[in-house]
Amino acid sequence: MERDTSFEIRDPVHGAVSVSGAERGVVDHRFVQRLRGIRQLGFSHIPFPGATHSRYAHSIGAFHLAGKAFDAVFRDEVLPSPRRRAELRSAVRLAALCHDLGHAPFSHAAEFAMPPLRELGVDAYRPQAVAHRLDALATHEDYTVAILTRSDLAQAVTRSFDFLPRHVAALVSPEVQVDDDFFHEGGLDYRPLLSQLISSDLDVDRMDYLVRDSTYTGARYGEIDTDWLISHLSAHADPQGRVCLALDRRAIYAFDDFLIARFHMFLMVYFHQKSIAYEKLLERYMNAPDCDYRLPSELDAYLECDDAHLVSHLRGSSSPWARRIVEQRPYKMVIEAHGRVDQVDLSEQRQALVDAGLDVMEASTRGVLARGPKKGSPPLYVRDRPRGLPERVIPLTEATTIFERYQDEHCIQRLYVRRSKVDVASAVLRG
Repeated sequence: MERDTSFEIRDPVHGAVSVSGAERGVVDHRFVQRLRGIRQLGFSHIPFPGATHSRYAHSIGAFHLAGKAFDAVFRDEVLPSPRRRAELRSAVRLAALCHDLGHAPFSHAAEFAMPPLRELGVDAYRPQAVAHRLDALATHEDYTVAILTRSDLAQAVTRSFDFLPRHVAALVSPEVQVDDDFFHEGGLDYRPLLSQLISSDLDVDRMDYLVRDSTYTGARYGEIDTDWLISHLSAHADPQGRVCLALDRRAIYAFDDFLIARFHMFLMVYFHQKSIAYEKLLERYMNAPDCDYRLPSELDAYLECDDAHLVSHLRGSSSPWARRIVEQRPYKMVIEAHGRVDQVDLSEQRQALVDAGLDVMEASTRGVLARGPKKGSPPLYVRDRPRGLPERVIPLTEATTIFERYQDEHCIQRLYVRRSKVDVASAVLRG
C-alpha cells in the first residue's frame, strides 16, 4: 500500500492549506523552496518593519486560493470525468504555486541585472511571440517558464502528474506554445479561464498578495472580501469556444473595492518613497562601470540567487552605492508631486538642483486602477441573473463604471539628494 504523503501548511492568512501527495513533490522542490529566501516586497521591510514575508508564503497562498477558485467556477460546470476535472485543477494549482519562481533577489528591484532573453532560451515559447525581444533583458516570467520547462522541477511535475510542465507554464505565460489539446474538452478551450485565474484583473495572485501585504505592512488598504469574490466566480463560453472567467453580478461591488484596494496599495505601500529610494540606489549600483553582479542564465546557478546572495555581494563591494544600501544611508526626498501624468513635472526643480551642483536622484512611478484585458485577449464577463428575468452575460468592463472613473494614470514624481545636502536643496527649491 502506497504511503500517504499529503500534509498541511499552517498559513497565517488562510489557515490550513492542504497539499496532496502528488503536489508535495513540487512544493518541496528546491526551486520552489528557493522562494523562502526572497522577500515579497523587496525593500519595503525598511519603512514597514513587519513586511518580511516571503515569495514562498505568497505562492502557497495563491496555490490555496487557486484550488478554491477552481472549485467555485466548476461547481456547475460539467466535465466528462472526475479524472479530467482533477487534471485541470492540479494544473491551475501548480501554476499558482509556481507563478513567481523566476523572481530575482529583492523581487522586482534586481531585474535589470538579468541577461538577454536569447541567453536564457526560448524553446518553450512561440517563436513569433518573442522574436521582437530576444536581445532585451529577460523578465522574471521568462525565468519562471525556463525553470518550469527546463530544470529538474519539470521532471518532478512529470513524475507526479499526467500532464506536462509546459501545460503549467502555459497558464503562467500566454506566449508558451501548447500543441496538444490538453486544455480542450467538448469542443471548448479552457485555457483562457485557467490562465485568468492566474493572471487577470480578478486573479488569485492579487487576491493573496493584497491581503498578505496589508497584513504584514500594517496598512489596511488591501483588506478585500476574498471569500465573497471567489464564491461568486463562474465561467462563460464565448462565440469562439473560449471558456472565460465570469463573476456574478452580486459581487460587482466587491470587485470594485478589490481594484481600488490594489490601486491604493500601490500608491501608499508599493510606491513608498523610502523603498523606492533604495531601489534607485540598487539601480545606480547595477549600472555602475565597476558593478560585477549579474544574474546567471544557467538555472542551477540561478537557484543560489536570493536576497542573502545579493546582500552578501553588496557587503563585499566597495562601490559607494552598495555601501549606501548596506549601511542604510539612502538619498533623502526633498520634493514630490502627485497627480495625472500631465500635471506632474519636476523638470524645472530638478534642473535648478543640478545647476546648484547637487547630485539628484529622480524617481517616477505610475499607478493605474486597471487596464482591462490586452487587445486580442479574452475578456472577463459578468453574469447578471436577476430573479424572475432571463440571464444576461456582458463583458466586465461594461458592468461597472469604475474603469471609466479611474482611467487616468496617477503619477508620483520625486527628487532625492544626499542627506547632507537637504538644507542646500531646500534653499534652492525655495528660490
